[in-house]
Amino acid sequence: MTSTLDTGLLKSLTVPLDGKEFPGGLPAFLVRDDVLCWTRREAGLAGFGEIARFTATGPERFLEADIWWRHLVLEARVTDSVELPGTGPVAFGSFAFSKTSAHESRLIVPEIVVGVRDNTAWLTQLTFDDGPLTEAGALAALERWLGGKPVSAGAPAGSTSAAVAPAGITTAAAEPAGDARQGAVPAKEGGAVVRPLPLAAGATLHTGSLSEEAWMDAVAAGVEEIRTGALEKLVLARDVVATIPGGVNASRVLRELAARYRECWTYGVDGLVGATPEMLIQVEGRTAQARVLAGTLDRRDAHGEDGLPMDYATRVLAGSEKQRHEHEIAIQSLTSQLAPFSEAMNAHDEPFILELPNVWHLASDVKAELAEVEGHVPTCLALINALHPTAAVCGTPTQVAGALIRKLEHLDRGPYAGPVGWLDAAGNGEWGIALRGAVIESPDTVRLYAGCGIVDGSQPEAELAETWAKFRPMLESLGIRS
Repeated sequence: MTSTLDTGLLKSLTVPLDGKEFPGGLPAFLVRDDVLCWTRREAGLAGFGEIARFTATGPERFLEADIWWRHLVLEARVTDSVELPGTGPVAFGSFAFSKTSAHESRLIVPEIVVGVRDNTAWLTQLTFDDGPLTEAGALAALERWLGGKPVSAGAPAGSTSAAVAPAGITTAAAEPAGDARQGAVPAKEGGAVVRPLPLAAGATLHTGSLSEEAWMDAVAAGVEEIRTGALEKLVLARDVVATIPGGVNASRVLRELAARYRECWTYGVDGLVGATPEMLIQVEGRTAQARVLAGTLDRRDAHGEDGLPMDYATRVLAGSEKQRHEHEIAIQSLTSQLAPFSEAMNAHDEPFILELPNVWHLASDVKAELAEVEGHVPTCLALINALHPTAAVCGTPTQVAGALIRKLEHLDRGPYAGPVGWLDAAGNGEWGIALRGAVIESPDTVRLYAGCGIVDGSQPEAELAETWAKFRPMLESLGIRS
């Protein structure tokens, strides 16, 4: 466990901004490769700079981070005229999937935060310095982070119409998706063709820890373990590595994801980028909510089928005993772990079909009223400590599935499938599961991750095809067309 922060008291100033001046919303601020972000549709948070950081590894990483954050904000001097979830002191975070991972989980406190929620916008400045915080100073700091573009109260970022955004950056909707070219030479590793994808100019795509054949063997081995009765469900992930000679433009990737996957939560924390459709836990006051996904169908499978695509999804996805069984396991996993912290809980009787540009999912929303535990409502990170990993990203029983993952995947997932999101000093926060994402490992290298739920009846070839459907959001955001 390590932390970097000034020895002084944390101070913050939050002032309102005129959201009408940037109708494109929060994604208009995704203009720097080092931006911290969490956004869905036009709402969310964007952070710039860093004044404090906490890192940890191991099984106590969530609770250690919780203690650090509560200690940091306990005596903070907070001036907040907006008073909404996400105002005042805020930290962005990303946590390793596994308690055995060498990857450092982290909380990062930015210098500047821009927030948008329910047509209300605000600007927060955080510091350990002794000097006074002022609205003019906060606006000037934001201007510096946006590359010197003039910023004034009530017009923080310019209009996103006519493709005008902070620092003169065009929005994702106005940009080409990349210099994809047909007939590109497929990437190779060890002499084997990996995938015949049309790639962005000069890009290469390689398998990661396992070849496709070896990963399918792992799926088959997982199914055999399930049939012995040792476990009900197992989630197996795989990775591929993309090399982009022209360099990885993280801000462009984030804008692409935010524009294309509006029903997902686009996240960016310290080189981890993606757009997750799954909310692990959202806390506002005493209300907690989650979105559970399990059961996937590639939308391309509907091509050539009779009827409406959604009718096909209903018939094939919602009508599949395998898919519904997988989903029920995921729901039971979350609700059973959340119940001890709840006074009341509601979940959908039947899952609904979540329609995304690349896939359909079986989805269920869960809502709970939190109970006081030892005189306090549990914090986001305390809830995450109890909930993670869910059956949706690990399997069940958890211990058996986790051990089998380590045996079969030959992969340290790092932050993939771990919690990612933000929290504030009042106890509010939003934490998704880091899915449909990637880790930027160097200026021109990105490692992408995707996983599948394995149950009795899973077919290795079908699961492999599902991983490619789940890679698609990141591949396309990188300009790699499949």
